[in-house]
Amino acid sequence: MTQPSPSPSAPIPDRYEPAAVEERWYPEWEERGYFRIAPDSPKTPYCIVIPPPNVTGALHMGHAFTFTLQDVLIRMKRMDGFDTLWQPGTDHAGIATQVVVERQLADEGKTKDDLGREAFVARVWKWKEESGGTIIRQLKRLGASCDWSRLRFTMDEGLSRAVREVFVRLYDEGLIYRDDYIVNWCPRCQTVLSDLEVEREERDAEFVYIKYGPLVLGTVRPETKLGDTGLAVHPGDPRYAQYVGRTLEIPSVDGTISVKVVADEAVDPEFGTGVIKVTPGHDPVDFEIGKRHGLPIRTVIGFDGKMTAAAGKYAGLDRFETRKRIVEDMQALGLIDHIDPYRHAVGLCYRCKTVVEPLVSKQWYVNVKPLAEVALAAVHEGRITIVPSGWTKTYDQWMENIRPWCISRQLWWGHRIPAWHCDADGSIHVSRTDLDVCPKCGGALRQDSDVLDTWFSSGLWPFSTLGWPDDTAELRKYYPTSVLVTGFDIIFFWVARMAMLGLHFMKREPFRDVYIHALVRDAEGQKMSKSKGNVVDPLAIMGKYGTDAFRFTLAALAAQGRDIRISDDRVESYRNFANKLWNAARLVLSNLDGYDPAGDTAPAGLPGRWIHSRLQGTIAAVREALDAYRFNDAAGAIYQFLWNDFCDWYLEIAKTTLYRPEDPAARNRVQHTLVTTLETTLRLLHPFMPYITEELWQRLPHAGPSIMVAPYPTSAVTGDAVAEREMALLMQTVTAIRNIRGEMRLSPAQTLTATVKAAPADEPLLRTAIALVETLARARVTIDPAAARPRASALGVVGQSEVYVELEGLVDLAAERQRLEKEIKRIGDAIAFTRGKLARPEFTERAPAEIVDKEREKLAEHEALHAKLVASLSWVG
Repeated sequence: MTQPSPSPSAPIPDRYEPAAVEERWYPEWEERGYFRIAPDSPKTPYCIVIPPPNVTGALHMGHAFTFTLQDVLIRMKRMDGFDTLWQPGTDHAGIATQVVVERQLADEGKTKDDLGREAFVARVWKWKEESGGTIIRQLKRLGASCDWSRLRFTMDEGLSRAVREVFVRLYDEGLIYRDDYIVNWCPRCQTVLSDLEVEREERDAEFVYIKYGPLVLGTVRPETKLGDTGLAVHPGDPRYAQYVGRTLEIPSVDGTISVKVVADEAVDPEFGTGVIKVTPGHDPVDFEIGKRHGLPIRTVIGFDGKMTAAAGKYAGLDRFETRKRIVEDMQALGLIDHIDPYRHAVGLCYRCKTVVEPLVSKQWYVNVKPLAEVALAAVHEGRITIVPSGWTKTYDQWMENIRPWCISRQLWWGHRIPAWHCDADGSIHVSRTDLDVCPKCGGALRQDSDVLDTWFSSGLWPFSTLGWPDDTAELRKYYPTSVLVTGFDIIFFWVARMAMLGLHFMKREPFRDVYIHALVRDAEGQKMSKSKGNVVDPLAIMGKYGTDAFRFTLAALAAQGRDIRISDDRVESYRNFANKLWNAARLVLSNLDGYDPAGDTAPAGLPGRWIHSRLQGTIAAVREALDAYRFNDAAGAIYQFLWNDFCDWYLEIAKTTLYRPEDPAARNRVQHTLVTTLETTLRLLHPFMPYITEELWQRLPHAGPSIMVAPYPTSAVTGDAVAEREMALLMQTVTAIRNIRGEMRLSPAQTLTATVKAAPADEPLLRTAIALVETLARARVTIDPAAARPRASALGVVGQSEVYVELEGLVDLAAERQRLEKEIKRIGDAIAFTRGKLARPEFTERAPAEIVDKEREKLAEHEALHAKLVASLSWVG
């Protein structure tokens, strides 16, 4: 049961308590149906599909970043009157989910084979129903306003039908086929991996130079020597021309062997000795060379990572143990020329980090080349726009060099391939429905044991979630979707495949814009990982600082093309922002006695015109930034307006009228300006900080049931340039006096004496507003265009005018001068040292980037401080 909404007349608590506000408002929004779509409404659609997180997953920083940015867009467009669909769902995550349940079975002393396929799959479904909703609950905690009534799962009934339909159509078009090919095999997970699922890690190894009769070649995998069926050289390499086409009889660890020497363009004559051994069964390049030259395939490493019978005396040994032994054996036979240390990239399974083994296996493939050509054209013709544009080159490079997509996986959990094999006549039958007997001979059939790559179903997400292959109202209205927001790490896994499949089956691009955001790193700029112990838990951050502060931090740091560094200090600063907003609202709400919205509501003088103009400019800036996906600029504009313009300046100015009840008309005008400015700013801020804005908006005079469905602010009028220019002069004058007070370390309670030598253009305004300047600066101010600078005074410059603040009797000028000179020297030395450090290439080129960045930040801080100290010294005289 949700807590009742706050009454506008209820007293506002002294402190903002995020947890209580969050617990109250999210269930209420959901119960009121604000997240739901209205497919029959005439509203313009705006649709985002959620990148479906793994059903095994828990909210991590990448999720929080992606979903915060998406929610900002969805909430803004909802307030703008669009029929918004934020389509949620989860991915069945083939390998990850199977591993989770296999571990549960292991704890019970069982394996999946003990259960059998059908019972194991049922066990996974049971786990999914009991434990698979964690990520959804956590997304709600983040404030994600998805239409949860439309929650999908990549293996639900509708999406499973879509997957079969796509498979059958592609098979019938000749784009899906089955073939023997070399694949990336994980001996631990016992499945094939796509090239994208193989991670590369730099490791130290040995480059072993082996004698092959008259030739010498180097390899980091001497154990695969047992599978050699040829040697290769470059056709233009004169050193080895005499051997090309010959079959050499050479001594080896298993007796004399015959190997043919071939010439092939794939060989790099500059690498090693310019000779490579060809092992078609265990290397992708060698496999292609073998195909071109008709070399036989000899498999000496099995799917379990152990040596096969073809490896002779090494059969049954682990591949890495064999590597060690075969080198020892070749050394004993005098077959090793020499061994060099070598560092190279090793392929690892992305899930379990086992070293991947290239093996020849019969798998299912999609010929994606023709699909990629269409998807490339969609970007080049502007039908899909990638933001930032720099990622377009990455997309192009992958699409232009795309290889067949291996879509089969040797798992039990996933979309089982809808192909049935007849052992009697060897035929294969692909069908939308399950088959029992062979259509050709009437014999028994067995369904293919493999499942589809998880990304196969994810690639259909933008249209399968809307009801395809049926012609639904949702599909007609919300496809193509408006924007895809995702990380750069799945451009190939997901973005490219959605583009290819959406264009192929829907004949239209699946999204108009693709916003690619950067990576969230720790405070030191390091990538987060469990092994480093630097993983930041979003739930813990939200619990400590509040969800709004966390969301605003992510948006404020989301500069295009630049990784963001998250830290407690950053989030704490935006919690302070939330507290500042809360206290400002308390001030406004506690001074609304006697307020009449129907009374005199004209802008309250120059300050009222100024704050109105500043608000209009901020609204325009925020809208422009969000339209261009510059989330940080939008957040920054709101922050600057609310913190600086509204809280630091206008509220202070407003107090001079609020606390003087003798002029009720003036007070009402100020009250109206405060209410309308704060209410509008809350609506502007709502997509970023939904909870605190709803709580405060409900307490202010407002129209409508919820800020969620209130109009997003529009900048309907041009700014007031005159008001902004005149207020700038007054604010700069006050700031000049305040700065001198701060730099001279004078008490804030002390009333200063200041003289303004006003320029002719400034004098009329300064005389008119002198009372306001005196109040804000806490000073007695004299306007004198002919003034001379008094002895022992500090100087501030405001445009063409000068401000003199008397220091006689307030500061020991000699002591202050000595202190400043000493501090200027200390900071000057520090600046010289840091500049010298940054001028050395051996530091800037070799030190980690985050260390160099820190030094640059330190230099900028020291230079700013140095400038302030020099200014202070000039004030002392």
